[in-house]
Amino acid sequence: MTLFTSAPYFAALTIVIVFYFVVYPVIVYFRDAKGLRKFPNMSPFSGMSNLPFMILAHGGARSSYLVKLHKEHPILRTGPNTLSFGDVRAIKEIYGHGTPCLKDEAYSLPAASHYHLADVVDKPDHARKRKILSSAYALKNLEGWEHKVADKVERLITQFDARCTAPLPKGKLYPDKDELTVDYRAWTNFFTLDAIADIGLSERLGLLDKGHDRVIGQWMDGSTSELNLRECLYPTARKQSLILWSYDYFKFLNKAVNLIPFYRRMSESSQGWDAIVLRRSAERLRRYQSGEKLDDFFQALMEDKNGAPNNLEWGEIVAEINIMMNAGSATTAIAVTNVLYQLLKNPRTLHRLREEIDAVLDSDEVIAPYDKVKHLPYLRACLDESLRLFPPTPHGLPRKTPAEGLWIADQYIPGDTTVSMSALVAHRDESVFPEADKFIPERWLGEKGKTLQSAFIAFSAGARGCIGRNISYLEQTVLLSSVLHRYEFALPQGFELKRLETMNWILGEMPVKLWRRQLETETEGT
Repeated sequence: MTLFTSAPYFAALTIVIVFYFVVYPVIVYFRDAKGLRKFPNMSPFSGMSNLPFMILAHGGARSSYLVKLHKEHPILRTGPNTLSFGDVRAIKEIYGHGTPCLKDEAYSLPAASHYHLADVVDKPDHARKRKILSSAYALKNLEGWEHKVADKVERLITQFDARCTAPLPKGKLYPDKDELTVDYRAWTNFFTLDAIADIGLSERLGLLDKGHDRVIGQWMDGSTSELNLRECLYPTARKQSLILWSYDYFKFLNKAVNLIPFYRRMSESSQGWDAIVLRRSAERLRRYQSGEKLDDFFQALMEDKNGAPNNLEWGEIVAEINIMMNAGSATTAIAVTNVLYQLLKNPRTLHRLREEIDAVLDSDEVIAPYDKVKHLPYLRACLDESLRLFPPTPHGLPRKTPAEGLWIADQYIPGDTTVSMSALVAHRDESVFPEADKFIPERWLGEKGKTLQSAFIAFSAGARGCIGRNISYLEQTVLLSSVLHRYEFALPQGFELKRLETMNWILGEMPVKLWRRQLETETEGT
């Protein structure tokens, strides 16, 4: 009897669900109140649901797929209220200085109790934060922080020296498996994590010394445990990249999918990352309260350049440390891995770059002084070309158009519409970057190279551009110059670096054989 009594209710619930999730979106699509139906759909159902975009995200190559579609369509509808642009003219209008666009719900929905510089939406609040942090990230501070970067390069080289092998025999192009003594991806990630912890918090994580990434995390109840830093860092962004795009249901989905082990493990990793950040923050606060005055990011959070307190809430301080350690390590680690990979795949380019570096460094110089290498044109061209080819953050950073709407790339876009342009899409535009799929650093040299900067958005653009780009270039420049001057590298035969797209790339292992270069030592009297 209960079965028959409940059947009408079950049927009614089914009708409501079908109407809400199937019929209603179709009605809204054909009603087309905003006039978005004129734009081609990414998939047949993209105008009705965000589900196709979420399915695409699960494939780990979302932006690469958009690159192909944008070759035919300058604007694509990737969701009911979402447009992706493939015309580089859109960069200025969406991201440039003075744009009326704001960051959309993709930033506010997953945010914690306090916003950090990257996820704050409100423009006045962003300006307040940027003013506080700009002194810490100012170009003049690079001189003060170079010794911290040099220290980490020296520690990395100590480890590499211990893992050097004999040179490849003449005529042999590829190493044997037992000669692949270094996972360059892992070690350079240890490097960026150690560097940002020192620059930001004056803390020595010691990953390069230990050769692993196990650190102490602190939970909200004060207890501590040992955690693998990288295993906690990368799944945090991955889960968001998979389920975030259905804004109306994100908070529900974020909890509901934890019933599935695949997602639950990512949530647990996220909690571990929060514990690692809390531990770093608490330890640095203790040092500050004991009277230590240190030249780092934390000091700039606590006081302005005149020593007056900034009076930030503790939650806001922890949030800023979180994004500093996350973005400040992950993206640079991706960049330094990618550039060596590209150079090893392009020996002529590598040879030319080595000649430029060797010309300014002494043969016995171990750590490249920043002053000697920061203005090397071909070095910077190689870095930028690698960032162009595989920008560490490839996905389109979403922005919301103002209520009155906005003209973007000669198209009127209604108000409160999410718009974006993937850096990977922008950087594959053949009209700006001929032979866009090839690694050609020469395109950045001379006056011609300057004209490309407006389409180069590896660090985003405008007022919301990456505040840490100077630190990233410092680390990339000193590290790459130092290791190329000291070592030869070889990849396994047929090796291809694996990339999985989340918000950033998650890179696979990069096993290399390395050995010391034989440089001519300057003789006395020359």
